Amino acid sequence: MTANTPRERSVLITGASTGIGYDAALHLDKIGFNVFAGVRRDIDADALRKAGSIRLHPVIIDVKDSDSINSAIAAITQSVGDKGLDGLVNNAGIVIAGPLEFVPLGPAREQFEVNVIGQIAVTQACLPLLRKAKGRIVNIGSIAGLVPKPFAGLYGASKAAMEALTDALRMELDPWGISVSIIEPGSIATPIWEKSQAAALNFIRSMPPEFDEYYGEAIAKVRSMAQNIGRNGDSVELVSKTIEHALTSDRPKTRYLVGKEAKLQARLSRFLTDRMLDRMILKRIAALGKKN
Repeated sequence: MTANTPRERSVLITGASTGIGYDAALHLDKIGFNVFAGVRRDIDADALRKAGSIRLHPVIIDVKDSDSINSAIAAITQSVGDKGLDGLVNNAGIVIAGPLEFVPLGPAREQFEVNVIGQIAVTQACLPLLRKAKGRIVNIGSIAGLVPKPFAGLYGASKAAMEALTDALRMELDPWGISVSIIEPGSIATPIWEKSQAAALNFIRSMPPEFDEYYGEAIAKVRSMAQNIGRNGDSVELVSKTIEHALTSDRPKTRYLVGKEAKLQARLSRFLTDRMLDRMILKRIAALGKKN
């Protein structure tokens, strides 16, 4: 699968406190990468140090804060020197859920600030190091960027934006031989579902009375579906191994669909009309709601 051993190669992964980022950091550390794992809290940095080897270096980085990004990149530059950075995994992300009619614009902007603008900011800061090593960029997208779901429109839109940015960046960086890929996971069992559940409860409590009248029943079904995914989604290891391939393969793919659910949804979106796909998604949400 790999032409070159990953040992001694360096990679930065953002959003490594939990979920995909955490697992990928430990996976790449285990196979020999020099891993800079981006976290926002010292407690998460300590947890990674305990779980990884001496090759795993937590760095404090908030993708919404330019000073934080610059400080992290300065520390990484001091560590890697002229060797540069062999890989950047843009993984940091949040989920802002709710019907578009009622989502406050503040959280809506934050969805894009973290999931899109933050990824651009980190990429810009890393490009001098990536050029030195002729490195690679791996963006963590989602099947939601191709097949959006009701009440997760903002999240899907942010991931759709990453699809476009990945395509443009791949062409723009081609003269330097910098590969750019996007990974599109489906239903992966990670803590993001628990976090989105907690955020959803706070969101619901702040809504006016007509919110429950218009959307209460549908929201309850979607929350049940999210709980089901959190319990029964595909293993996060599938994503980590895909990241490894994108960083080390002689011929990395431009896109990686990860998990049966993602592959099925992508296939259906190509062959079904929009309204047929809408009905299928809504029926599935209703069915999962009944099971829970």
